[in-house]
Amino acid sequence: MAQNILRKVKLVLPFIGLFILVYIIYSLDLEKIISAFLSINPVYIVYSLLLTIPLLLIRNATWQIVLKEQNIRVGFFYSLKVYLIGVFYGSITPGFSGQLMRVPYLKEKTNEPYGKLFINTIIETFIHSFSLYAMMIIGALLVIGMIPELLPITVCIFLIFCLLAVYFTKKEWGEKFFRVLIIYFIPKKLKIHLNAFVGSFYSDFPRFSKMILPYILGIVTWIIVFSQEYLILMGLGLDIPYFMFLVLFPIANVAGFIPITFAGLGTRELTAIFLFTSMFQVAEEQILVLSLVGLIITDLFLAALGFLLCLTETRSTVTISNLLDR
Repeated sequence: MAQNILRKVKLVLPFIGLFILVYIIYSLDLEKIISAFLSINPVYIVYSLLLTIPLLLIRNATWQIVLKEQNIRVGFFYSLKVYLIGVFYGSITPGFSGQLMRVPYLKEKTNEPYGKLFINTIIETFIHSFSLYAMMIIGALLVIGMIPELLPITVCIFLIFCLLAVYFTKKEWGEKFFRVLIIYFIPKKLKIHLNAFVGSFYSDFPRFSKMILPYILGIVTWIIVFSQEYLILMGLGLDIPYFMFLVLFPIANVAGFIPITFAGLGTRELTAIFLFTSMFQVAEEQILVLSLVGLIITDLFLAALGFLLCLTETRSTVTISNLLDR
């Protein structure tokens, strides 16, 4: 009975954000939404798309630093291709978890242990996400007078990530956690495979000092992403200062990481509407359009490139579903 309920919850959970998005669109004026879409100056869309080039190069260069620190040797253009494929799978899975599809592609190229490649992907995405939280806290501080609840929430998220980073960078602590997990929560037939999987987690684990530069570059990539979205804002003719947008929109972006939707749909739009309509004289329909068009340019455009690479990529039958079979 309990297992059936759990299965149903897992089935429904990823669609909650989509229900939120449908409700937002239903509750707003559809004509105003369409009008806002049509009012965007296409020149700003072109400018925004052009920023994709430096974004990709810097993001991939950041991942290359982490790869080399773990002695995982792949070429710059191969890792760029794998990154885009990961973006595609991430865009169609809750919480962007599909980015783990990088692992089988790296395995085929390097033949490194699955656990090591899994941790590499986790570390790179963790650093990239963590670099967003500093911007989020600045935004919460700036609006503390108007929305005081934001600061404790953002600080809690930041501290949780700090604690996780400290805990799992300690090999003895991390391995103990996973061993306990395997002993008490994993079926017996999978224990042997998972022990080997976890055993390679800390193989060539990167040094903390070498992750400072990826963290800084992560902030740079986020600035580029939000600059892309700010260009859409300009195309809509909205009057919101660049710096305020740069530190407030990360809060909406983090809301999109909650694993109850695909590509952050719904939760990001709801948060963005709440933030910007509370502080600026802007229409809810305009913020909705800003968030959706921004998503298309910063995420779905890259996901489309990743999808095309998936179609053209010839590779073995190794997939992430059989990680534990080897």
